[in-house]
Amino acid sequence: MKKINFIDLNRQYQALKTKIDKAIFDTVEASNFIQGPEVKKLEEILTDYTSTKALTVANGTDALFISLRALGVGPGDEVITPSFTWVSTVETIKLTGAKPVYCDISEETFNIDENLLENLINENTKVIMPVSLFGRCADLYKINQIAKENNLITLEDAAQSFGAKSSNQMSCSIADISTTSFFPAKPLGCYGDGGAIFTNDKDLYEEVSMISKHGQKGRYNYERIGVNSRLDTIQAAILIEKLKIFEEEIKSRNNVAKQYNQILQNSNLLKCPYIPDDNNRSVWAQYTLILDKSIAKKRETIMGNMKEKDIPTALYYPAALHLQKPYYEDIELSITEDIANRVISLPMHPYLEEEEINYIAESFLEILE
Repeated sequence: MKKINFIDLNRQYQALKTKIDKAIFDTVEASNFIQGPEVKKLEEILTDYTSTKALTVANGTDALFISLRALGVGPGDEVITPSFTWVSTVETIKLTGAKPVYCDISEETFNIDENLLENLINENTKVIMPVSLFGRCADLYKINQIAKENNLITLEDAAQSFGAKSSNQMSCSIADISTTSFFPAKPLGCYGDGGAIFTNDKDLYEEVSMISKHGQKGRYNYERIGVNSRLDTIQAAILIEKLKIFEEEIKSRNNVAKQYNQILQNSNLLKCPYIPDDNNRSVWAQYTLILDKSIAKKRETIMGNMKEKDIPTALYYPAALHLQKPYYEDIELSITEDIANRVISLPMHPYLEEEEINYIAESFLEILE
């Protein structure tokens, strides 16, 4: 059996080696490293894929920050968002000078509990920023409805969910504005940092585009203070090739999740993630389980025992952001805090073979019991 990696980028590279190598070589040969033609081509492909207007940027964190800046978020404003997420979500809110207002999550989906939003909205609320975590869309239609009723904007942090669907509509196309990350470990990842912003609002698109290029509206014509955030041409060329097999990889990820669930779902020592139908598909950025409370305190031991069997595991996320120094708020988020203490993630990528999936899942059950 091959070595099991938590995310196996090399297997994907070997499958695409000839095309990836040629794409990189052609880019270097042309020497258009910044804003080369591949960048525009990628944006056109992303636009077509999501039925929005897409803008590539340097990384997913920049995508969030630029979007918040374009929305005019700043001191005195509040942005409702979960605490159970990667730090960029809350970090970028803080960087604008605004206040993150934390909303608890659903244990079923790990996403923001939209039923709690109304009680968090006040005269300072400007944006609702759900995270489509672990590859599955938040309930964006209900969140959009709440936002519109309260004259708010919805910004989807889709760093982990590009390619996912909600009611057969693509993640990144449902909220007023959305962002994603092309960090290598993401379902669609490049070979460095990368990100993108998506919107169907023409004025908003012009704003994010301008901010990402030093606030320029035409060369040397500066309309506002901006940043330097561009996806380089080599990364764009790589993503163009990866997008050609992306749908196939999403199907494989879903098959891996189904095989895991078939083996693990009858154990009373864990809770398997819910697998939605194809119209609401996940892209399975992570395969994350919830340990039963009776064994949650043994989580580190369980991970150590898995490591002894050469099976990597991971924790996403072991400490909620509202409990950490830069983002601390003296509030109770009961589901968030409970889940953070009980989650554990198993290897997930589209190149896992049946023998490996069986070995991982059966080993996990053996260690739990």
